[in-house]
Amino acid sequence: MKVIEQLLIQEGISPIAGVDEAGRGACAGPLVIASVVLHDPFAPQLEPVRDSKELSESKREEIFEIIHSIAASISVVIVPASEVDTRGVHAANLDGMRRAVNGLDVTPAYVLTDGYAIEGLGFPNLAVWKGDQVVVSISAASIVAKVTRDRIMREMDKDFPVYGFAGHKGYITAAHTKALNEHGPCAQHRQSFSNVAALIHK
Repeated sequence: MKVIEQLLIQEGISPIAGVDEAGRGACAGPLVIASVVLHDPFAPQLEPVRDSKELSESKREEIFEIIHSIAASISVVIVPASEVDTRGVHAANLDGMRRAVNGLDVTPAYVLTDGYAIEGLGFPNLAVWKGDQVVVSISAASIVAKVTRDRIMREMDKDFPVYGFAGHKGYITAAHTKALNEHGPCAQHRQSFSNVAALIHK
């Protein structure tokens, strides 16, 4: 899991920033991008760090607190649904990644991203296939992004209780589709997504 970071550190290339997002595929709620710089990606406290999708919600919350307690720097960018609609999810994601890296308190020597290269970043960077599974810094960023977004969606559920955001977090599930069909979309739904657009233009 640690080969890429080990090779960079062995070559004297550090600090390393990991970047990942949460909510790219959701049809409601924000896109959340996190960038994390770890003092030591191989610290024993970080041994439980995994791709956020492999962890239970309670375990993610626990590791989220560990990451925040020992990270050198964390930067989080929240892109609202309206901006995702205006710019498109891919452009909004790439811009969010740039903003997240530039928002760090520590200047990275190298940036590792999950899946997508960041054009125009201004730092050496590498897109890593399944990076959230093989790079600790990216896994940490995925946990920070996911926990941050889940907390937002649980709060959103209080304002829009008919949709069940606390459960499905804005992703397209049978329950979410049923609620959309019954109540129509709300201000937090992404109108550029086909399932939402179909209801608007009925």
